[in-house]
Amino acid sequence: MVTATLELPGLKKEDVSIDIHNSRLTISGESKLSTEHNERGYAIHERKFGRFSRTLQLPQGIKEEDIKAKLDDGVLSISFPKASAEEAPKKITIS
Repeated sequence: MVTATLELPGLKKEDVSIDIHNSRLTISGESKLSTEHNERGYAIHERKFGRFSRTLQLPQGIKEEDIKAKLDDGVLSISFPKASAEEAPKKITIS
């Protein structure tokens, strides 16, 4: 089993999208974090916005249903089976 781990602090599963196309796994999302607090009599408002996208090449023969994803405490783990060893070339005898 192969596991790809991505740190996505502050994101919920609704903020992240995982797509498969042509044996490529694309993880994308948008961060919208906003905090407010008072410090020494001043109101402080901080906002962080941003989009991200990462693409991974999957081994040949991986089926969509074999891929599992889990987001837990800001850590996204995507697991899929290891690719089987490539077959050795076969020799054909000429008759």
